[in-house]
Formats: sequence, C-alpha cells, structure tokens
Amino acid sequence: MKTAAFIAFLTVLTAVISAPRLPDTGENWPEYNGNGARSHYSPLTQINAANVSQLKVAWTYASGGADTVLHRTQMQCNPIIVDGILYGVSANTQVFALDAANGNPIWKTKIAETEGTTSRGVTYWREGQEKIIFFGAGKWLYAFDALRGKPIVTFGQNGRVDLKEGLERPGADEYVVANTPNVIFKNLLIVGVRVSESETALLGDIRAYDVRTGKKVWTFRTIPEMGESGADTWPANARQRIGGANAWAGMAIDRERGIVYAPTGSAAFDFFGGNRKGDNLFANCLLALDATTGKRLWHYQLVRHDIWDRDPPAPPNLVTVTHKGPDGRPRKVDAVAQITKQGYIFVFDRVTGKPLFPIEDRKFTYDAVPGEYPAVSQPIPLKPTYFARQSFTEKDLNSFVADRDSLVNLIRKARTGSAYIPIGKETTIFFPGTDGGGQWGGAAADPEGILYVPSKEIPVYTSLVASKQETGSRFVTGAQLYKQNCAACHGEDRRGNHDGSYPPLVEIHRKLTPDAVAQLIPKGRGMMPPMTHLSTAERNAIVDFVFQKESEKQVAGSKGGAMPYRHTGYNRWYDRNGYPISQPPWGTLTATDLNTGERLWQVPLGEYPELTAKGIPLTGTDNYGGPLVTGSGLLIIAATRDEQLRIFDKKTGKQIWQTLLPAAGYASPSTYSIGGKQYIVIACGGGKLKTKSGDKYVAFALP
Repeated sequence: MKTAAFIAFLTVLTAVISAPRLPDTGENWPEYNGNGARSHYSPLTQINAANVSQLKVAWTYASGGADTVLHRTQMQCNPIIVDGILYGVSANTQVFALDAANGNPIWKTKIAETEGTTSRGVTYWREGQEKIIFFGAGKWLYAFDALRGKPIVTFGQNGRVDLKEGLERPGADEYVVANTPNVIFKNLLIVGVRVSESETALLGDIRAYDVRTGKKVWTFRTIPEMGESGADTWPANARQRIGGANAWAGMAIDRERGIVYAPTGSAAFDFFGGNRKGDNLFANCLLALDATTGKRLWHYQLVRHDIWDRDPPAPPNLVTVTHKGPDGRPRKVDAVAQITKQGYIFVFDRVTGKPLFPIEDRKFTYDAVPGEYPAVSQPIPLKPTYFARQSFTEKDLNSFVADRDSLVNLIRKARTGSAYIPIGKETTIFFPGTDGGGQWGGAAADPEGILYVPSKEIPVYTSLVASKQETGSRFVTGAQLYKQNCAACHGEDRRGNHDGSYPPLVEIHRKLTPDAVAQLIPKGRGMMPPMTHLSTAERNAIVDFVFQKESEKQVAGSKGGAMPYRHTGYNRWYDRNGYPISQPPWGTLTATDLNTGERLWQVPLGEYPELTAKGIPLTGTDNYGGPLVTGSGLLIIAATRDEQLRIFDKKTGKQIWQTLLPAAGYASPSTYSIGGKQYIVIACGGGKLKTKSGDKYVAFALP
C-alpha cells in the first residue's frame, strides 16, 4: 500500500511539474490564449478603468519580414510570456524570444521551410531545468531550447518531426501545418493540424508526441477505419478516399481530469459531399479525448455532413457555471463552451458531454445539386442567445447601400434567408459568412461564467458550377487549371475579392515575375497553401494564364479534379463604395451569461470614420483576433480593420480607451507582470482586409 501510495504521489507531482505554470498570479501568460482553458483571462488588476487613460507605449519590437510591396504577410500570434521572456512569431514566420520588460531581443530562428504558414504562436514545456518551445512551420513540428533558441536535436529528426507522416492517403496533396499552438499534457504534446480544403486534402488525425523524443504516442482517427465507431457514417474505405476532419483551430485541456477538448473541421472538399454520403463522424465535432491515450470519451457533432464550411472556428472555452441540478437546486458545473461560425454557442458538461441548454434537432428540406445528399436535420441550440443574426434577405440591405435596385434583383434570384441551404447552381448566400460569426480569434471567459465573443455579420455568396473534368479528357488548359485551383480565392476574373482577403492578380506583372509566381505555387505563402499536387507543366500553364500569355494550350492533367462541381469563391459582399451591403453592425462584441444563457450586452466593434463623420451610427467592421479580459474588469481587443486597440468595461460594454496601432492587430493580446508592473502586448501584423502589413509587437503599460 505504501508503495502504491508513493507511486500515486509521484504521478501527481510529475503532472504538476510538467504542466506549464498557469497564470494564477497573472505574472505569466504561459499558453496560447492564456491557459489550458483557453479563457483569454488574467487576474491582473493594476491596469483598471480608473487609470487606463494613462496607458503609454512601454516598448516596441520590430520582428522583421513584413511584405511592404504586396502587403500579404500577417501576424496572428498570441505571444506567451514565461518568467520575464516573451516568445512570439515574426511576420516571416520566425520564432523569437525577447526580454518582456523592454522588448530587447534574446534569440531568433532562421527557418527556411515555412510554406503556407501564418502562425498563431508557440507552445512551451518545462520540467526541472528543461525548457522547450514547440513550433509548427511548413510540414515540420520543431523543438527549440527555450533559453537559447537552439534545436533540440534529440527531438524527432534533428529537432523536428514530419507532420505529414501518417496522414497520407492515395491521391492526396502534401499540405499540412500546425499553425495553431498545441496542447501540453504531462510529457505529451497533443497536435492538431491544418490541411487543404480541396478534394486532395490529407487526413486530419489528432496525434500525441513525446515532448523529448518526438515519438508518436497515440493517434485519434477523425475519419474512422472500417469497423471502428463512426465508420458507418461514411462510405466504405473513407480513409483511402477522403481527407480533412482536422483539428486546425486549437484545443483546450482539463489537466486535473486529463481530458483534451478538440473541435474538428469539415471533411474535404468543403462545399460538395456527394463522395462522402452520411453524417461524417468525427468531422465537425467537439471531441473529448483521454489525454493520456487518445481514447474518445464523448463527442457532439455540431454540423452533420457539412457542405457549408461550417467547422468550429476556435478552441473551446473551459468554464464553471451555475445551473440547476436534478433536485432543482443551483449547483456549480464544470463546462465546455464552443462558439461557431453560425453565431451559436454550444455548452456541455465537461465530463459527461450532456448539453446544459436545450438543443433542437431541426429538419431542413432544401433541394441540392444532383449527387448531393444533405443531412435531414441539424442541431440548433435554443440557448444561449445567438451572438450573430441568422438570416439575410433584401429587407436586410443597409440604408445607404450603393446600387440598391441591382442588389435587390440579385438577392431575389439567390438562395437565402435560412441556415443550411445547400449550395446550388444559383447563388447561395451565407449569413453569417463562411468565416463567421465567430472566427479563429475565439472568445474570452471570466470566472463568473461570462463569455465575450467578437463576431462579424457580412454576407458571403457562392455557387457550384460543373467541373471541366466531367469531359473525361485527361488534358487541361491553363484557364481550366486556374478555375479549379485558384478562382475560388482570386476570382474567375483574377480580380480577387472586394475586401482584399484574396489579392487581385490582374496586374501581378507589376510586382512579380512569372518565374517568381511559378516558384510560389508549390511553396505557398501566408494563408495560401502549397499546391504540391500540381505538376510542373500544370503550374506553368497556370502562370501563363495569370500573365495572359496562353489560356487554351493543353497539358496532361495529373491527380485530382474528380469532383463534378467546384465553387465560385468566398465572396464577401461589399457594394461599389467598399462597404458591406448588410445592415450594420458589421462587427460586434457580445457578452453572454453562460449561467442563464442570456445576452448581457452587444456593441459594435470597429469604425469607418468617414461614415461616423456623416452622422451614421457606429457600424463596426470585419475583424480577426480575440479579446483579453482581466481581473480589473477590462475587456481588451484589437482585431478591427481600422487599426485600433480598444478597451471596454466588461460589465457594460462601454468603450473607455482606444489607440492607433502601427498596423492592424489581427491577433489576440496578452498581458503579464514583471516586477509588479503590468503590460499589455499585441502583434500588429495587418495584411488582411486591404490593410498594410506590419512587423511590430507593441507593449503598453502605465507610466
């Protein structure tokens, strides 16, 4: 008995030592979004409503690597701070360490292979004197000495693990990256990845690796093998034919219980699922896994047979709320809350997976294109109150929209007005759009069980058109290849989309040479994944088309292109003056009480100053990035295209301070304390929504 008790004691002690220090005092910000609960919360109180007006820039660090020509680089990093050292990622995807008190550099990496990576940060582990930083770039998962920045050569292959190994399937491309920080549990690094969203996507399995050796310890197959639980929701041999269902958004961890909570993405390809008839478990799920073994404890599927790109966009929040127990008396419940692109919040008992609010299984009977088999019903939470509006029709056009008559005519011909309308050959309108509603910045949660969610409400439209591969010819033209691989983002007319998320290519010759573009296609850049599935001849044919040299010359087609349909792009709907066509607010910040499910307040987030000057009430803007909430009652967020950092009173939603950043902060802020002084830091990378790219990290503090 004594021996067993001693072993149990050592097990607990090892878990405590191995876990990153949680910000119980607020001095550190040791994990992505602050802690394993992904709460975006700090108990620090030095900066408060009474003195916030005195905030000044404490230091600025130029991380390097910003694209000042095309303005395509971004920094989505939520930096971590441990024992006075800040770890972040530069505009050209290099990891660095700074003295967090003054911004002075300590070390910086020189990683060459960063293809298709826009990083959201790093993961920290320590035990005794060992301190390691983990970081995903390109297909590699790296391990660096946290104090010196040198590779841990005993980890994987000379300091890195190939994330593609184990995710291969016949006909798949090679794109994979762990651009969202991973989860630490004891001596395990639990990893989710981003893969492409096309029919050639790799598998999306969740893996756990030994932090010292890089050896794979367990795998959870998000697309099951035949005979495994969930396999009956897919066609036979689905893992050989279908990819995606990946945990790209990040995970939360309950270290006390040893449970990791992983939201999974859509199966590929996003907008047509005729090749994957069935509900498609475990895509679009919130998974609760045993962190030690990877065994599934429970799951809830948020969208069945997703053909709308409606995967959960952010890590869940672990919260403690007060709900009535079986005896009708209030009781504390440890819960997990998952926001969605649709503007829903799903809340479950963290241990059992039981929903804490009613969820209706609602039938949707819209027709679909031939060969598609939509799910008969979808789960719709009746509470908490939605944080985004749920439909868009001609009645929802804003009062000052340009070209109203033509827009009304287009909307009347479109499929719109409700959730889960299958995309047709006619225009189909998504509201909220394909990237939210909620987005990857996620929500903040305070100890009182209040959730704070940034959101956007801009309609997106698309449609399905027949793929040219239906002809059966094995030869394709540059124009066909461009439409199949590039038009969804850059537009069939090569003019990009109106908000600048995807750049125009019509005058690319003014900035890049054909050779530079040919080299870019297989490597990727920023949010553009490498297109390694294309042959050299196919890439050259696309380049010829983009530069308007040749469009009809035929080349031999390679793998891929078997889908009968392709979609016509992620078209965020703006009028000719550059404003969203929907009624404002276009961006919001919402507080929801998860104890009752009721909304407490909602305010616009962001501003078009020229509209405000005309007397138009605050409209909000498109936004990317999450909030920070503090023990002093402050809610801190950048995220907006107007390049501002704002601070709100968390109780009322009233804005109490703002300042202009050197570039838009499409990232989540962090806070920490050194020598009794509290700092707030934000990555100012810009590069989206037609805003300039930057490379600065800016820290604020009281004088």
